[in-house]
Amino acid sequence: MIKHNKETPTLISSANTAPSPSNSHAIVFNHQQPLRRCQLTTLNNHSLYLVVFGILLLYCHASAACNEMDRASLSSLSLNVSNLNWSSSGDCCSWEGVQCDGNDRVTRLWLPARGLRGSISPSFSKLTKLTQLDLSHNCLSGPLPDGFFSSFTTLQIVDLSFNCLSGPLPISATLPITLHTLDLSSNQFNGSIQSSFLRPAMNLRSFNVSNNSFTGGIPSSICVSVSPSIVTLDFSDNGFQGPIGQGFGACEKLEVLRAGFNFLSGPLPDDIYSAGALQEIFLPRNELNGPIGESVINLANLRILALFGNEFSGLIPNGIGKLSNLEQLLLHVNSFNGTLPQSLMNCTSLKVLKLRANNFVGELSALDFSKLQQLIKVDLGNNYFNGSLPASLFSCKALNAIGLASNQLEGEILPDIVALQSLSFLSLSNNTLTNIRGAFQILRGCKNLSTILVSMNFFGEALPNVESFEGFQNLRILALGGCQLTGQIPNWLKQMTKLEALGLSHNKLTGSIPGWMGNLPNLFYLDLSVNFLLGDFPKELIRLPELSSQPIADLIDLSYLELPLFVLRKNASNLQYNRLAYLPPAIYLGSNSLTGNIPVEIGQMKFIRILDLSDNSFSGTIPDQISTLTNMEKLDLSGNNLSGKIPASLKNLNFLSYFSVANNNLHGLIPAGGQFDTFSNSSYEGNLGLCGPILQRTCFDSSSSTRPLGSRRRSPNTKLIVGLLFGILFVVGVISTVLVLWMLTSRRIVTRDDHDIFDLETVSDNSASRISAEVG
Repeated sequence: MIKHNKETPTLISSANTAPSPSNSHAIVFNHQQPLRRCQLTTLNNHSLYLVVFGILLLYCHASAACNEMDRASLSSLSLNVSNLNWSSSGDCCSWEGVQCDGNDRVTRLWLPARGLRGSISPSFSKLTKLTQLDLSHNCLSGPLPDGFFSSFTTLQIVDLSFNCLSGPLPISATLPITLHTLDLSSNQFNGSIQSSFLRPAMNLRSFNVSNNSFTGGIPSSICVSVSPSIVTLDFSDNGFQGPIGQGFGACEKLEVLRAGFNFLSGPLPDDIYSAGALQEIFLPRNELNGPIGESVINLANLRILALFGNEFSGLIPNGIGKLSNLEQLLLHVNSFNGTLPQSLMNCTSLKVLKLRANNFVGELSALDFSKLQQLIKVDLGNNYFNGSLPASLFSCKALNAIGLASNQLEGEILPDIVALQSLSFLSLSNNTLTNIRGAFQILRGCKNLSTILVSMNFFGEALPNVESFEGFQNLRILALGGCQLTGQIPNWLKQMTKLEALGLSHNKLTGSIPGWMGNLPNLFYLDLSVNFLLGDFPKELIRLPELSSQPIADLIDLSYLELPLFVLRKNASNLQYNRLAYLPPAIYLGSNSLTGNIPVEIGQMKFIRILDLSDNSFSGTIPDQISTLTNMEKLDLSGNNLSGKIPASLKNLNFLSYFSVANNNLHGLIPAGGQFDTFSNSSYEGNLGLCGPILQRTCFDSSSSTRPLGSRRRSPNTKLIVGLLFGILFVVGVISTVLVLWMLTSRRIVTRDDHDIFDLETVSDNSASRISAEVG
């Protein structure tokens, strides 16, 4: 009996009598790997041996190699396949990632994430029997060969995503009629998508060109002119522009429509509400406008409606409660207005509700959130909601994030919030809440809280001065800025050993900065600016592990925050942080009454990026050791009593984008070179002794040997003039100092204003990083 195994061909002969050692024969044909192997077992009959041997030769010859044209095509590919088991000879059907049919024709080339480099060769067009092609997650570059798709008459799946392929889609190429999945996402393709390119693909079900540089309009008639079987369309992250045309209403099977992060404009087309199979509409960050049509209730299968970051306006449709499958409603950063419809509370499948930064009004407490038991995240911040905190919201036991910042809410934090044992993120900043002591007594019962943002509340109250608040074991971010709180920095903060960011700016805190702050093992962002703090720069802060130790800094958590964190600086737009790790390591001590020298040990804070000591009374010289802080991006020493020269070594701070020593008593030549060539004269104003080209003020070096001989000795008249000049400058300096001190002691605390809450989705690279709008 003869048995064949195609993967490792072996011929087995069975005989009735056992073979004897004298007449047994064993012949093995071992081709060089990766060729297939043929083996002949013992035969007793010589004639039978010859017959079988002949058959074996024919079999081995037939199965020793794939189709010669296919092997040549694969061998000539301009890819770096050194890490694959591909050989220049032999059977390509046994090569890694290659699969053949019964006729030894290559039908499947599946090589995702193999480190392939180079361009896609025109030789691909000779693999005419190819049905599946996956070269995704490699490093392929260059354009697709002309006519790339046209030669594949049986192609069903093409995945070229996550490469560096570029250029327009081949002009002469058309998709084969058999194709049902095409993924070109995350490349560098450009140009427009012509309908002629898509038209032959009558069976196309999934088309993904996201994260490229395509332009023009999106082919909204794809279901009419190409394939009525389309299920998934993704045009996101490109440069598509213009209105969304009619046509999607004909997509009877369309479940996912994504075209976010483009430049699309105009209203939503009316017929989009006729695509009854739609489960996801993802159109954020465009320039779309107009209302959401009442016909949206026809989309009974809709699970995700993401329209954030556009210019939509009008009311949320009254019938939205009929969308019983809706899980995510993401309408934030638009211009919607009016009250929230009561029917919204009937969307019992809702998990994420984001309506932040619109113009909604009304009392939140009038809404019954208790039906939304699957709700995980709710963000209604930056609207005009009023009244008290909605008690029914605290019955949604699955909640882990609440954002109600920048509204007109009042009253106290309710004890009911303790029922939310999964609550991790709480943002109530910029309202009119009261009773800070009661608030912290309640919130300590929320054991999983990692973020508390309650800035710009509790106006004028005293910061609780108890020895400890039990709880808050998981707190990472605490924002209490802009509250005009009185008292001193409380000792109970030192129990929060997981604290990473602390904002206490724009209050009326007095006393010194406690040394125990330097013992907080995870603290890397500290804002104590605009208070009435006294004393020296605490050397204990220099020991903060997150600012001085690289091994610790490397362990910063890169996980996403439950809701974005917004940071505001004066004269700048808000910065949005979705990860706490992206917040720059910083110390803000500006606008206090700190004195003494800037300690030379400050050079140990190797990983600090922002240091603000402005508007204090620091004296002495600028430590040369600051030049070792090579990660420094912003250094503000303005408005102090510093003297001496600007250390020339500071020009070695290659990442320094902002620098100011204005309004001190510095003298000498301003360093040149490096980043110092980018700073304006405002960085140095108020220092009469400074000189250099940037101030258009000549430096006079008393030791220079190039002075004219007659000027080596000043005449008595010259000395008198110089003496009078310095006398006048001294008087002016004293008067200026008195005025500055008066202004500092009588300054008013900045109160909240509407400009503090605008542009909440805008990220400005020129902004500094004090937590203010939601973190203080």
